[in-house]
Amino acid sequence: MIEPLDILNAHILIVDDQESNISLLRQLLIESGYSNISATTNPQEVCALHRKHRYDLILLDLQMPVMDGFEVMAGLKTNHADAYMPVIVLTAQPGHKLRALQAGAKDFISKPFDLLEIKTRIYNMLVVRFLYKKLENYNKLLEQTVQERTAELRESEARYRSLTELASDWYWEQDENMKFTKVSGPVLEMLGIQVDSMLEDSSIAEASSVNNSTGDLNLKQNNHKKPDWNEKERALLQAKINAREPFLDFVFSRVTADGLQQKFQVSGEPMFDWHCKFIGYRGIGVALPTR
Repeated sequence: MIEPLDILNAHILIVDDQESNISLLRQLLIESGYSNISATTNPQEVCALHRKHRYDLILLDLQMPVMDGFEVMAGLKTNHADAYMPVIVLTAQPGHKLRALQAGAKDFISKPFDLLEIKTRIYNMLVVRFLYKKLENYNKLLEQTVQERTAELRESEARYRSLTELASDWYWEQDENMKFTKVSGPVLEMLGIQVDSMLEDSSIAEASSVNNSTGDLNLKQNNHKKPDWNEKERALLQAKINAREPFLDFVFSRVTADGLQQKFQVSGEPMFDWHCKFIGYRGIGVALPTR
C-alpha cells in the first residue's frame, strides 16, 4: 500500500528550456501538495543530477536547444544508478508521443497543458514508481534471505556430516551416476576396497567391479581373491538404489578369502536439489561384530 504522504514527498525534477513552463508546472505541483521540487533549464546536466538525487519523477520537455529530450533519455538509459527511467515527456507534437514511449518514457503530457491531465498523470506515475521501488526492495530482501538461508543450510549440512561421521564407521556420497564423490572413515581398511574416482593411480594387480545400469560402484579389491558377497542381499540393496528409495540399517554380508564371515550395516537416502532433481545418494555404514 502506497501512502499519500509518500506520493506528495516524491522528489520531482522539471526539465524545460522555458522558465515560464517551469514556473507553471512548479506552481501546479505546489498547489497539489507536492513539496520536493527541483528544476533545470539545462538538459545536459540531467543525467548527473539524476545519478546524484535519484528522482522519483522527471518531467522532461522534448523540444530543447543543444540537447533534446530524446538525447536526454538516451543518456538516462545508460545511467546504472537506476534501472527504471521515471520520465514523463512534455510535448506539443502528437507524432513525438509514440517515439518517446519507444525511447523509454513512461507517459506523456500534451502541450498546451491541461491541469487535470497533468495532476492525474503525475499522480498515477508516482504510484507506479513507488510500487516499483517496493518491489525492488522486496527482491533485495528476498535475495538476502535466500543467501542467509543457504548459508544456514550449508552449516547445517556440515554439522550433519560431522555427526554422522562420528556415529558411524564411514560416511559416503555418490552422484546421480552412482560414482563415489566422498568417502570418509576407515572404509578402505574395513572392506578392503578402493574407490576408482579417488585412487585412479592405484597399482593394485587384481580388480573386481560391481557394475549396474544405475549403481556402478566401481570397487577394486585389495585381495587377489575376491570375497564371496551374499548376492541376494546385494541384489536387494541394489533394487532399493535403483528405485531411489531410502534404506535404514540394511545388513549385507560376505565371506572373505580366509573363510571369515563379515557383516555390514548401511543406511542411505537419495539426495535432491532445489528443483527436486535427483543428484545422488548419501549414507553411513558400520561393521557389525563377528560372532
